[in-house]
Amino acid sequence: MEKRELKKLIDIAAGRVPADLVVRNGKIADVFSGAFIEGDLAVSGGIVAGIGRYEGETVVDAGGLYVLPGFIDGHIHIESSYLCPEELGRLLVSHGTAAIIADPHEIVNVCGLGGLDYMRSAAAASALEVYFMVPSCVPSTPFEHAGAELDAAILSVPMDAEGVLGLGELMNYPGVVNGDEPVLDKILLAYRKGKLIDGHSPGLGGMSLNAYAAARIHTDHECATAEEMGERIARGMYVLLREGSACHDLRNLLAGVTARNSRRCVLCSDDYQPRDILANGHIDHHLRVCVEEGLDPMTAIQMATINGAECFRLHDRGALAPGFRADFSLTGSLKEFAVSQVFIGGKPAAENGRCLLPVRRVDDSPVRGSFHVRGFSEARLVLSLKSDRVHVIDVKPGSVVTGRGAAVVRRDSRGNFVHDPGGGVAKIAVVERHRNTGNVGLALIRGYGIRRGAIALSVAHDSHNIITVGVSDADMTRAVERLIEMEGGVVLVRDGAILQEMPLPLGGIMSDRDGEWVDRKLVSLHECCFDALGVERTVEPIMTLCFMSLAVIPELKITDMGLFDVTKFEFIPIEAD
Repeated sequence: MEKRELKKLIDIAAGRVPADLVVRNGKIADVFSGAFIEGDLAVSGGIVAGIGRYEGETVVDAGGLYVLPGFIDGHIHIESSYLCPEELGRLLVSHGTAAIIADPHEIVNVCGLGGLDYMRSAAAASALEVYFMVPSCVPSTPFEHAGAELDAAILSVPMDAEGVLGLGELMNYPGVVNGDEPVLDKILLAYRKGKLIDGHSPGLGGMSLNAYAAARIHTDHECATAEEMGERIARGMYVLLREGSACHDLRNLLAGVTARNSRRCVLCSDDYQPRDILANGHIDHHLRVCVEEGLDPMTAIQMATINGAECFRLHDRGALAPGFRADFSLTGSLKEFAVSQVFIGGKPAAENGRCLLPVRRVDDSPVRGSFHVRGFSEARLVLSLKSDRVHVIDVKPGSVVTGRGAAVVRRDSRGNFVHDPGGGVAKIAVVERHRNTGNVGLALIRGYGIRRGAIALSVAHDSHNIITVGVSDADMTRAVERLIEMEGGVVLVRDGAILQEMPLPLGGIMSDRDGEWVDRKLVSLHECCFDALGVERTVEPIMTLCFMSLAVIPELKITDMGLFDVTKFEFIPIEAD
């Protein structure tokens, strides 16, 4: 801020000169005192000058509506929306979101630090403010191949970049608890830079949680129960209450939110798809859920605003008070939270669900052309077994957590797995696509429900190799080959014919189209999965498959190196005997 801007701000605050903007007749949320103030909100150069009686060059009559600070999403992976940052910003601003804390470990796992550079450039063109955490786990485990490997020395430079708040979620929580040196190096780097450290510790408790918290892990978004949440808050951590497209933890966790601990609670979405944004909203939807579950509306608003700002040391955000950024929205209900107008930096940004700001796209060539697959063929999908009794990845509908199951399957005369239409077990494979290793990991999955054909994706958390599931090796091969041809996306195949596809050319994980197009495509893909391929309707077919390779969430997962037991952190044979 220049001296003349500061003087103008002070003069407006003191009432000596008219404000740039005055919002009149509103009920202004005071998130510090937990009350609503009736008065004028005066803005100077995108900053709140004061609350009281003001004159302004532009006057907006709020008509008795509530004026809420801009919402903050405490943890989100932009790439998991399948949208580029500019397009996601357009959708989120329409719902009152003013800032997000993004962890770009999806694109960085594909493209390395070049992916981070692209995301920062694209985010600068977004309608909202995007802060970044530098990914801590690239690859997320040493049990898979990603497009990059980032150690502490490599992370040192991006950690100093503008808008970078700290070290992204430490998914390698066993590495923290066990004191693994490469993990400690990254933690110490964050200490030296004065940066925060995000956490990721599903199921961790007791003395292991003490060890995790002792490393100054600042947050965790992986709590599934109120008990887990309470334990983390008691250890000094912030808990990010997640309500996304894959994981729906918010209602469970709200049972543990009290007047005493609520200021350590922050709302977040983690992974959020366009269909959910367009149908339900964003943090405004989280607020509705909070109130439905009996939480005081002001407490919920604090969790959506000032709590996130304080958690991530955003000292000029999250509140409507003198000196804070003039990011705010108007709503007529503290139950529905339907946002009628949004202002970002004191400027109109959205009205009645429509973004008013232009979407300016940046050059995305640095994240195109990311496929390097060697030696793939149908023969690589043949699964030779020594026993009829096998381990299976058991899908749990509505969750990214899987079970460790056992099943009896059919084999042909050569001992190769044969799909049994009545058995409920299908083949799943991960094809390495970054380093020309030629790796193909094979396993079996139950509960996904596919009965015909095959599905292939290049969105497979977190290394984003190609993942495919099917009942026919030929169809699985056709789907993978088509995916490679179009450099990423989703492909559905039946009897050798391509039924549906959605290209994702940006790193193989993001579209270059708008959110409405992606939403229509996803709806079409889902219906095709259910109707043509027979996937169970209780299963979200795309998002569920995306997470079957995430080898940091229990219990069994698959990587390009084989079947992995997350609880033991080791590969296991497919045979159960």
